[in-house]
Amino acid sequence: MKKLIQLSLLTLLVLFLSSCANTFQNFGNSKVEIDESFETVDYDSIITISDMTSIGFEWKRVDDERVVGYNFYRANADKNETKLKLIYSSKNRFETHYVDKNLEPNTKYLYQISVKLKDNKESKTTKAYLAQTLPRLEGVQMGQAISNLPRKVKVVWQPHPDKRVGYYIVERFDSKSKKWSSVSGKINNRLSAEFIDMNLLDNTTYKYRIKAYTFENIESNPSLILEANTKPLPLPPSNLKASTDIPKKIYLVWEASSTLDVVSYDIYRSSSEKYGFSKIATVDSKTLDYTDELKGDNEKYFYKVVSVDKDKLESTQDITAILGSTLISPAKPILTLAQIQDKKAILNWKEGDSRAVAYNIIKKTKKGFLQTDTLIIKGVKDLRYEDFDVVAGLEYQYSVQAIDEFGLVSEASNETKVILPTAE
Repeated sequence: MKKLIQLSLLTLLVLFLSSCANTFQNFGNSKVEIDESFETVDYDSIITISDMTSIGFEWKRVDDERVVGYNFYRANADKNETKLKLIYSSKNRFETHYVDKNLEPNTKYLYQISVKLKDNKESKTTKAYLAQTLPRLEGVQMGQAISNLPRKVKVVWQPHPDKRVGYYIVERFDSKSKKWSSVSGKINNRLSAEFIDMNLLDNTTYKYRIKAYTFENIESNPSLILEANTKPLPLPPSNLKASTDIPKKIYLVWEASSTLDVVSYDIYRSSSEKYGFSKIATVDSKTLDYTDELKGDNEKYFYKVVSVDKDKLESTQDITAILGSTLISPAKPILTLAQIQDKKAILNWKEGDSRAVAYNIIKKTKKGFLQTDTLIIKGVKDLRYEDFDVVAGLEYQYSVQAIDEFGLVSEASNETKVILPTAE
C-alpha cells in the first residue's frame, strides 16, 4: 500500500512538472524569454545511463544555427521537490552528452531540458524525464570480530565480490558519543580481508561494522554489526601470606591463580601499604613461594603478587597488600644489680623475653678523661656475672645484651657504673 501511494505521488509530480514547463530560471536567477515556436529537444531521443552517484545523458542535437547550447533542470523526486533548478548550461550547440554527478545512490530525479538560443532566448522545456541512480553496493558479507585477544580485536570478512571496490574502512561504535567512526583508515585492495584494532581496554565489548568503497569513493551499505570482547586480565593468586619470624628473611607463600594460562608471578614490594611498589622478582607458575633475602632485623615490607598470563597481561594490582617482616631482635635485658663485693664486680639481670639463649657483657673501663677501653664478654649463659678483673680506683661501666638462637643481638640494657675503692 505504501509503495502504491509513493508511485501515485511520483506520477502526479511528473505530470505537474511537465505542465509547468518554461517557468525555470537560469544561473543568473533572472527570467529569460521563452520562444514558444522553437522546437525543444526530442524527448524520445533522450537516453540515460545510471551509476550510483551519477546519471549520463545523451540526446539528439537540435540542428539549427540559432542554437548556442542546452539547459538542464533537476528536482529530487524522492524528496517531492516541486521546483526544478538549473544545474547545467552548456555553451556548445554541438554538445549531445552530459553527466550529472554527485547524486545520492538509489534516488529518483526528474529532469527537463531546454535549448539555449541566441539573444538570451530559450526554448520551452521537454516533459519531465525520470531517471534513477543505482543502489549502493551491498554490504560486506561473512564478517567476524574475534574475541579474547589481549587488548585487541581482529575483524575479518569475505572480500567483496564487486570488482568496483577499491578499499574498505572499518568503523567502531563509541558508546559515549553514540557515533560510528573510522578506526582503520583505508584498507586498500578489494581482496584485503582483515583489520586488527589495537590498544583497547581489557575485558571490554566493542562493536564494529565494515564499509566497502568504490574507486570513486562511493561507500557501500554497512555490514552487519560485529561484536567482540577483549581478553580479561588473569585473576590474581589467592591467600598470600608473609612471614614475621624468620631472621633476615621474609618468606611469601600463596595459592595459584585460577586462570588457566598464567605462566608466571611477579612479586612487588613497598615500604608503604598504598603506593611505591616495585617489582623485585618473577617466578614461574609452578612456583608458589618466594624468599626475600634482607639484611636487617625487624625490616617491614608490604607485598603484592601479580599473575602474568601467556599474553603478558598482568592481574590487577588493586589488591590488599600483605605485611611481612624479618624477625625482631630479642628484647634487651634489665639490670637488677651492679655492685662491688670482695674485690669483684657482680652483675644480676632479668631476661627481657624468653628468646635469649646467651648474653654479652659490655665492659667499659675509664682510664682517663678522654680514654675508655671497651671489652665484650660473650657467651654468658646465666643471669649473673662476676667480674674479677677489676682494679681499685678505676671506673667501670657495664651493660648487657641478649642473644637468641639465631644469633640476633638485642639492644644493650641500661648502663651502670661501679668503682672498686682503693685501700686505705
